[in-house]
Amino acid sequence: MNIRLDAAKRLLIEKGLDGFIVFKPVNVTYLTGFTGDDSIAIISLNESYFITDSRYTEQAYQEIKDFKIVEHKSDIFEAIKDCVNMMGINKLGFEENYITFEQYNKLKNMLNVVMKPENSFVESLREIKDDTEIENIKKAQFITDETFKYFINFVKPGMKEKDVALEMEYYMKKLGADDKSFDFIVASGKRSSMPHGKASDKVIENGDFVTFDYGCRVNGYCSDMTRTIVVGKANEKQREIYNTVLEAQINAINNLKSGMIEKEGDYLARKIIIERGYGDYFGHSLGHGVGLEIHEKPFMGPRGTNLLKSGMVVTVEPGIYIPDFSGVRIEDMVLLKEDGVIDLTNSPKELIEV
Repeated sequence: MNIRLDAAKRLLIEKGLDGFIVFKPVNVTYLTGFTGDDSIAIISLNESYFITDSRYTEQAYQEIKDFKIVEHKSDIFEAIKDCVNMMGINKLGFEENYITFEQYNKLKNMLNVVMKPENSFVESLREIKDDTEIENIKKAQFITDETFKYFINFVKPGMKEKDVALEMEYYMKKLGADDKSFDFIVASGKRSSMPHGKASDKVIENGDFVTFDYGCRVNGYCSDMTRTIVVGKANEKQREIYNTVLEAQINAINNLKSGMIEKEGDYLARKIIIERGYGDYFGHSLGHGVGLEIHEKPFMGPRGTNLLKSGMVVTVEPGIYIPDFSGVRIEDMVLLKEDGVIDLTNSPKELIEV
């Protein structure tokens, strides 16, 4: 029994659709279990088709259940046309936020159906994580935590940010990660005021704040964690900024729960940073969902109005970034429950001096 496919069929009924075509690779993976490339899925109330080419046919038969597998010979759009006709679809939903204008025009010209754009059809199903997804995220986060233990003893003045990032990636893969989940952020000194300061050739110096934002993938699922340390001894200003961010993050984790709307979650941390006089230096949202993608729904920003639900995995990552000085971010991943959260991140958060 494919629980995810059944949920998608219920959504078809809710949306008044006869079928839905899925191009986005992570959405194909979510619905079918297929881990290859260049394939699409079409679902309807009665039957569902998976279309691929000869490179992936054998793999598809090994990984996929509950879908009829179709191998196209040269033109995937001709195969789509044949499947849609066999399925008797009259109103076909499609991923308006993913397919190209060229792909849309091909579908519209080839198919004798009503094309209905849908934003986040499959993504809405992916918001709530099942037990298997949570287990994979936990495995990825375990590797991320173990890597933190390693590199706080590895980082030293004189090292380049890029060299630290490379060592981190190597160590994570050595521990069993399939891949990194995004390009690591290693930003030291004044560069740490850039929230997305990717690792550069800058040399880490004594007295620098160093922000590490990194994660890995296990069975397709991501982890995401940020820690900021000081190389050498922290000064009074560094401690003040760090402790403000830490207090904001702890307050959010302690009080976040399902039933809130996104901006209420965001304000749990933001209000403390504002009260300490640093509100102008916290420019991004408090957090985002994590799963098959490193950034997915929900998005806990100051204007977010969507409901937070039990079973969502979100980041809690307040920060303060002062140009020409430095910045601090502390990020955990948490699992939302009815009465609070379960913190999936186990690395220490107190200010570490190395």
